[in-house]
Amino acid sequence: MPADRAFALDDPDLRRFVRSLIPTEVDADEVVQRTAIAAWRKFDQFDPATNFMRWACVIARFEALAYRRKMARDRLVFREDILELIADEGAEETDLRRREHQALEECMEQLDPRQQQFLTLAYTPGVKVKELAERAGSTAEAFYMRLKRLRDRLGRCIESKLTPAAGDA
Repeated sequence: MPADRAFALDDPDLRRFVRSLIPTEVDADEVVQRTAIAAWRKFDQFDPATNFMRWACVIARFEALAYRRKMARDRLVFREDILELIADEGAEETDLRRREHQALEECMEQLDPRQQQFLTLAYTPGVKVKELAERAGSTAEAFYMRLKRLRDRLGRCIESKLTPAAGDA
């Protein structure tokens, strides 16, 4: 996979990872930029058979450490051992969130199109459930009950997809 495509796919996860290490969004953006530059320079060292996100997180961790050393004059800087602990937990969290997102997508595909549309509408920002229910000729209570049943179904589906992965770890 080309470097630019790999970076584009993993950019949101990488930003979340860096943000877990760096206290301000502006500083995190700086570290993401530095990580991108370092990754571009080192891309010939990347083994495509491995996980790009893990490789990028290692680079991001070093860039975050270097950035924090530079900013050490600030009294609110974590010690390096604390930052390492946060980085380890952040990398694990990123992997889990990615697996959860993939499971959600797979489970959503198992629903019929009307159920998918129903869930999409229910979680659209700015849409009021009461208005949706009225348009559908239903009560808000019935709407919420239907939503709860679908959410429970999705939850069970996601859990079933994640359980084997948890046993493999």
